Amino acid sequence: MASKTQERFLAKPVNHLYMLLVSAGALTFLGLIMVFSASSIRAIDTQGSALSIVLRQLLFVAISIPLAGYLSKLALPKWELLARLGFLLSIGLLGLLFIPGLGKTVNGNTNWINLKYIDVQPSEFAKFLMILWASYLLARKEKAGRNNVNVFALIGPGFLLIMAMIMYGHDLGTTSVVAAILAGLLFISGIQLRLFGWITAAGALALAGLIATSGYRAQRFLVFLDPFAPEDYKYAGWQPAHSLLGLASGGLFGVGLGGSRQKWGNLAEAHTDFIFSVIGEELGLVGTLSVLILMATLIYSIFRIALRAQEPMVRYACAGIGCWITVQSFLNIGSATSALPVVGVTLPLVSYGGSALVATLCALGFVAGAALRDPAVRKEIVKKQRA
Repeated sequence: MASKTQERFLAKPVNHLYMLLVSAGALTFLGLIMVFSASSIRAIDTQGSALSIVLRQLLFVAISIPLAGYLSKLALPKWELLARLGFLLSIGLLGLLFIPGLGKTVNGNTNWINLKYIDVQPSEFAKFLMILWASYLLARKEKAGRNNVNVFALIGPGFLLIMAMIMYGHDLGTTSVVAAILAGLLFISGIQLRLFGWITAAGALALAGLIATSGYRAQRFLVFLDPFAPEDYKYAGWQPAHSLLGLASGGLFGVGLGGSRQKWGNLAEAHTDFIFSVIGEELGLVGTLSVLILMATLIYSIFRIALRAQEPMVRYACAGIGCWITVQSFLNIGSATSALPVVGVTLPLVSYGGSALVATLCALGFVAGAALRDPAVRKEIVKKQRA
């Protein structure tokens, strides 16, 4: 009986929209709570107020939600116009990093634009813009019936240039996410598996080369399997080791909200890259499983909406957004649990970061708009409004 009820619930397209909105809203709300908890010590130390960091995040939430609502109602021709300009806009935004005095280096990565009162990370917006641009080109190819076109030749060079510009700022984490988005779009577009395999192998070799030729990246890669090794613990193993200690000390229900010990200097990026560890320590296994369930619900709803999209560009873009959130979540949680080397990416919607939050919610606004254009969804919404 329960399985049939679940099947009926998932069979209704309007429920995919509700799942998207509820999971995104819950993750954003949880993120605000955990950013406050994880950042309070650092905020007091650096700015004299425990609220200074979370208030900035709250401001970005207040900007992002109405913006996402507006974008969900934006007509498809306007999205197509933005998509056509997506590649040029991405180059323009990333190009600002090369202007002396404008680009800002944080933790060795030059991927921030200093606008005096706020810092903007253009690579976060470039992810969404490149998804739109690639989706537009793939949709145009599909509508024209040009099935013999090499899809990698169509969108690959543009992505490679964007990745090179991001990598120039030493941001391997974001470069890896953009590479994964490219791989996802190529796979979804129906590229020949043999060619896809060669491209994946070439990407893996390039990644290995970037790791091997950088001392600190090589250290991170070598220590993730055993960050407690005596020769590594106080150096490259410090953050992953204390991340694991935080997760282990949380138990089933955690030590209580605000009670984390690891955020007291042991985790330098407790409110960004390692927020999952703080959740595990303060809210326990229940908290981390809640995050995983909400994130899985969000990703599932995105791909279900993508499958129902009638316009090819919308279908490709929603799938690309799903790949983006999936891979970035996987990399962040993998780093926090030492299942992967530390790569320095945030947990979507949960970690602190204005640029990441605005870009992600804008992308989810696009997905919500795709659902709202579905005739079956519109019919159900009108029916409930009249009831």
